Amino acid sequence: MEERVSAHAFDSMAKTEEKPTQVNPVHSISRDDIENLVRARHPDPSRILGPHWIDQGGKPRLVIRAFRPGAVEAGIVWSASLKVHPAKQIDPAGLFEVILPADISGLRAGEAVSPTAYRLRFQFPGGATETYDAYAFPPLLTDYDLHLLGEGTHYLNYEKQGAHVRDVSGVRGVHFSVWAPNAKRVSVVGNFNSWDGRVAAMRSRTNGNWEIFLPGLDEGAVYKFEILSGSGQLGLKSDPYGFYSEFRPNNASVVFNIDRYAWSDSAWLETRASRDWLHAPMSIYEVHAGSWRKNAEGKWLTYRQLAAELIPYLKRMNYTHVEFMPLMEHPLDASWGYQTLGYYAATSRFGTPADLMYLIDRCHQEGIGVLLDWTPAHFPRDSHGLGFFDGTHLYEHADPRMGAHPDWGTLVFNYGRNEVQNYLLSNALFWIDKYHVDGLRVDAVASMLYLDYSRKPGEWVPNPFGGRENLDAVAFIKRLNEVLHSRHPGALTIAEESTSWPAVSRPVYMGGLGFDLKWNMGWMNDTLRYFEQDPINRKFHHNELTFSMIYAFHENFILPFSHDEVVHGKRALLSKMPGDDWQKFANLRLLYGYMYGHPGKKLLFMGCELAQRFEFSETGSLDWTLENSPPHRGVQRLVADLNKLHASERALCEVDFEWSGYEWIEANDGANSVVAFVRRAKSPENYVVVVCNFTPVAREGYRVGVPSGGFYREIMNTDSSHYEGSGVGNAGGIHSEPVPWNDRPHSLKLRLPPLGVIYLKPEFNSKRS
Repeated sequence: MEERVSAHAFDSMAKTEEKPTQVNPVHSISRDDIENLVRARHPDPSRILGPHWIDQGGKPRLVIRAFRPGAVEAGIVWSASLKVHPAKQIDPAGLFEVILPADISGLRAGEAVSPTAYRLRFQFPGGATETYDAYAFPPLLTDYDLHLLGEGTHYLNYEKQGAHVRDVSGVRGVHFSVWAPNAKRVSVVGNFNSWDGRVAAMRSRTNGNWEIFLPGLDEGAVYKFEILSGSGQLGLKSDPYGFYSEFRPNNASVVFNIDRYAWSDSAWLETRASRDWLHAPMSIYEVHAGSWRKNAEGKWLTYRQLAAELIPYLKRMNYTHVEFMPLMEHPLDASWGYQTLGYYAATSRFGTPADLMYLIDRCHQEGIGVLLDWTPAHFPRDSHGLGFFDGTHLYEHADPRMGAHPDWGTLVFNYGRNEVQNYLLSNALFWIDKYHVDGLRVDAVASMLYLDYSRKPGEWVPNPFGGRENLDAVAFIKRLNEVLHSRHPGALTIAEESTSWPAVSRPVYMGGLGFDLKWNMGWMNDTLRYFEQDPINRKFHHNELTFSMIYAFHENFILPFSHDEVVHGKRALLSKMPGDDWQKFANLRLLYGYMYGHPGKKLLFMGCELAQRFEFSETGSLDWTLENSPPHRGVQRLVADLNKLHASERALCEVDFEWSGYEWIEANDGANSVVAFVRRAKSPENYVVVVCNFTPVAREGYRVGVPSGGFYREIMNTDSSHYEGSGVGNAGGIHSEPVPWNDRPHSLKLRLPPLGVIYLKPEFNSKRS
């Protein structure tokens, strides 16, 4: 920051400094340069301001120019001698100049001037300040940086662009860099320079990059980029690479050093690279941080409060992962974060970046993986954001048929532009690198893949081959997954992709998009549609239940009951269930029991485990009083036990994505609305039999074929009285009989609970006690 000095220093300047050394009363730059500077129209003020060598009358002179609007006097303090040299005001707008002979400067002609060789001193009507000269510091972006930025392969560009606290030549300050190739002038403005774009105009570099080092600045400085477009329009933009932002509705960026946090999750990260999540238990709790729970004052929990309250709950409920809806900065609460503008900024709603790091760190220390929603499909039009960034369509397509999203009123990234691809790809790496997250769930992938997504004929532009596929987006997605997985083994990418695009979760080298996992939207829609039927009619919809196994292993699927299913009039899951209250709760327990038996990883949105009666709203909170209500508490207990069983029984999680892990026993009993199947671990003799009864009729003596003879322990019954069910079951287990059934030599004669699911595990050497 600038240091205030005594006004007396200026009053006595004429008595203490050397006499002016300017041998020519005419200033050393052209009138055009002066006009452009004072009118903030100069394309590169660094060529004029700061120290420069000139030839004056055949003699080398060192000229130092400074521009500080509002200053009435100026001078330089030469560090070696501490002598003050007064500056000549060459324009009343605040442009000053000092010309020194080489011998006074102590430098040989043409020799580089150290950034700490002098300080600028300005006198204002209200006082005086002293500071190092920003234009004396050399550029920090190397030629190699600029080359990589230009070709879109600077995968760590977040370490170069944006705002970074640096020590340069022993001086602490902030280095700013931004990409604005079509701007005439870019300045850093903020609370440190009265938001005056004339003060800190940036140096123009190649490939449209701009940079400046501002000595004396530190963390907490509030700033934006003031951009003069080619057409002469002036705009204020938040930093696309900013790490922190003001609390909404303010939207300026805030300088923050994200490298100061001391992590304690090294053990987790060391094992993550070798973790095989595809063959491991994965039950995900999806959370909207702002409405999971409120504090005593009815306000949001902070990141650190979430660490204190959410993590114990996750452990109590036996979840393996938590997935946060977007925590990147966004202007509108009601967007739930999906209209992201600050892609590199942890939202200030819940604390600082360090606070979010603490939350993730604590999750890892407790053995919980952390996934983040990520939104590379679109961004909002807010004037301070990415749209029309430098006066041109820089991040988005210029053609609204490609650059405007018809559903959300947002803008679509131009994936064909190297720098835009680099911006997004680096952002994905950033959250894994700097925040240690374990994976990204990529939102709205389908809208990226198809040029005609939600568009009518004539509202979209075909690709060069006449097709509807967005080839640039496809190339970007493949590149993203290849680079991310090569740099961060063990980190996951998960696609929310709602169409039949092939091989979404197959490696790029096999022709796939490269995601690890894909949400199974087909299973979710078919299953909920089936469950909404009155049980008496379910026999007519049996195929909706069994159809999922036709394609269950085409992708690596997650079975999602997400926030999307409990908003916008879709009703809470409990409210979707038919029948009276008893049947609603029994149906919901049945739904979860069936879900955890079905192949695929699991995801449940917050509140679904409480059997919330009302839709999700970002303005409220989960109804935690439901924990005191027996039927709601029963559902919560069931989910906790299903998560525990999912993690402990390899047969329920180890082989989720191929037929060797699944075997139909009974798929065709639509008349009774019953299905039965086997789930197997990698070791075929390790298996669990799952039997589901989708009617409210308890079925006595229902025979089910099993792979082997022996005693089968009932390890799960969703109708158990422990879960506030009716308690119909098989007394803890049952012996098989040598009665062939379902094409198997042995069978079980079961009591099927009404609207219930039972899991049975063979114990081959066990006898009934």
